[in-house]
Amino acid sequence: MPFTKLVKNSAYFSRFQTQYRRRREGKTDYRARRGMVTQDKTKYGAPKYRLVVRFTNKDVIAQIVHAEVKGDKVLMAAYAHELPQFGLNYGLTNYAAAYATGLLLARRTLTKLSIADKFSGNKTDGSYVEPRDKKDDDEESRFPFRAILDVGLARTTTGAKVFGVMKGVVDGGIAIPHKPNRFPGFNKAKGDFNSKVLRERIFGGHVASWMKKVAAEKKANPDQKINEFNKFSAAVKPEELEGLYKKVHDAIRANPTKKAAKKDNSKNRKNYSKKRLTVPERRAAVAKKIQTLRKKLKKA
Repeated sequence: MPFTKLVKNSAYFSRFQTQYRRRREGKTDYRARRGMVTQDKTKYGAPKYRLVVRFTNKDVIAQIVHAEVKGDKVLMAAYAHELPQFGLNYGLTNYAAAYATGLLLARRTLTKLSIADKFSGNKTDGSYVEPRDKKDDDEESRFPFRAILDVGLARTTTGAKVFGVMKGVVDGGIAIPHKPNRFPGFNKAKGDFNSKVLRERIFGGHVASWMKKVAAEKKANPDQKINEFNKFSAAVKPEELEGLYKKVHDAIRANPTKKAAKKDNSKNRKNYSKKRLTVPERRAAVAKKIQTLRKKLKKA
């Protein structure tokens, strides 16, 4: 076939929209982003904050972000892989861990802004609290820190873990406009919300029930190899999960600041980098090699 040049004219770009690389890669919904980023002119460039929630196979990422002309800037971030510092070592991607990550992000953000004592948040009981622009009806009270939820390309189904992170952030003291219709326990037919179902998810009740089911299967079929919850069940029993998550929440509220990683200053550690020699040291090394060669030649 003869070579045909691809002419990238206005018709090509209007059809394929290839100037948006992240849209082409399936990473960004630009229509949703435009609404979350666009700020009123009367705001005079005030930052419009977003709660960005993303999930990987082994981690939960929660960030408070605002857009600038150069690009997005992260105000504060929290990750599920930091939860072992607060006592949670396993199950770092379930609904309870997503809630704890959101709670950690909220307390960190308010601590950085020096308003953590003014906005203590809500009690962790799964109840829905109406989001308000102010803490109370007093006009002299301070506005709470406000953000909007950015789910990216995640499916916003009822019971999704994205809303678990959002619930943790809301209970941590940050105001996010939302409704209870995406939390576990919401009945669409009746239009009512059962907070007990959400509370059970926050404290790992669904994980505990599944752990009991797996343990029963192991007893019924001892010859069958079941690796599910091996490390988790060795560390904590199903009936102890709620107490574990309560301790994690208390530890986050007590001190949410990020802890520095411990440096390995042991003397036995190997150093593979080559030492840079000075000019006299290099000359001495060359003279030593010459003497060694002369000795070998005399013996030969």
